[in-house]
Amino acid sequence: MSSYFDALETRSPEQRAAWVAQHLPGQIARAQELAGYDGCLDGIETQTVTAVADLAALPVLRKSALVAAQGQRAPFGGFTTRPPSGFAHVFQSPGPIYEPGGDGHDWWRLGRFLNACGIGPGDIVQNCFGYHLTPAGMIFESGARAVGAAVLPAGTGQTELQVMAARDLGVTAYAGTPDFLGVILGKADEMGVTLGIRKAAVSGGALFPSLRDQYAERGISCLQCYATADLGNIAYESYAMDGMIVDEHVLVEIVTPGTGNPVPVGEVGEVVVTTLNPDYPLIRFATGDMSAMMEGSSPCGRTNLRIRGWMGRADQTTKIKGMFVRPEQVAALVARHPEIDRARVVASREGEMDVMTVRIETAHPGTAETGTAAYEESVAEVLRLRGRVELVAPGELPRDGLMIEDARRYD
Repeated sequence: MSSYFDALETRSPEQRAAWVAQHLPGQIARAQELAGYDGCLDGIETQTVTAVADLAALPVLRKSALVAAQGQRAPFGGFTTRPPSGFAHVFQSPGPIYEPGGDGHDWWRLGRFLNACGIGPGDIVQNCFGYHLTPAGMIFESGARAVGAAVLPAGTGQTELQVMAARDLGVTAYAGTPDFLGVILGKADEMGVTLGIRKAAVSGGALFPSLRDQYAERGISCLQCYATADLGNIAYESYAMDGMIVDEHVLVEIVTPGTGNPVPVGEVGEVVVTTLNPDYPLIRFATGDMSAMMEGSSPCGRTNLRIRGWMGRADQTTKIKGMFVRPEQVAALVARHPEIDRARVVASREGEMDVMTVRIETAHPGTAETGTAAYEESVAEVLRLRGRVELVAPGELPRDGLMIEDARRYD
């Protein structure tokens, strides 16, 4: 059981509302000055936007609009209050889409989550999020610094070396996707090595109950957070494991997909987030993720709103092995090969691991072996993930409009 990260976590509703009323108008004013919003916030009297409910009168910002704006005003689309050279890091995520990264204290606010995991001084965190181009590795490293933990910047792959380092350095905590911890533990078993990992902070994929139970049987407490490269930490679990607690520096709405209209508490809708980060003022940013608000507050004593966690996508964009795969990427794969009629990405599970299968419909497959090999490199380059390739005859793929099918079960 961890102590609270700061006094913000246990505020009364009245205290939190007063704090939002103090900070939200200034954030709206910053956004109004940015070219990325293209005047859509003009005419808004900032002093009238003092609560989450007031945000419903503002337009929703979608990721597709952010990508389009970056094409016009590289690299950040006119949504940052600093120039690119004013940030400590710049990142490229699949899309491609570019994100800034600051070096201010806990800039992405992951410290609050790691503290809830019981990670702090005396811990060594094996950070298995990627450090190459994408920001997840740096996001979690920044959080570890905020709680006073040391970091082994391990990244992905090289499981035998990861096991050796974890053993030799006395690693006590893991950060990474939910299933990669199981890969490391499995390799340690093969090598006859006992590891001292007792805490796990995971994100970037679904934490299935069966997987959490497997880790618990090994004496590892595993909690998850909901974070994105654009927004940082949005919500996180505590030891109570009763929903996900909204971070203190974002405002979360659950809306009817495609409308921006808030839904009643308990009803499933799209997660829309307003961040109070003054460097990157994203106002009513639609994540494309589905969730629902929960009644009451967490049994752990943290008093902010809670959401039920990830409940699917409002569009077909799907996270596989911790990376988003988007319909436009599937379309780009088809466009690269004129002989492909259509393609469909299927996300499934084998054991506790994500599997990506790309089903390609073509009348000219060649032999099964050479035909598959011809597309594997294109899949890796365009989708930024390696997966199985399955060739099917014309007309075999369903005509249901789906380019990405998530066949995983989340119950």
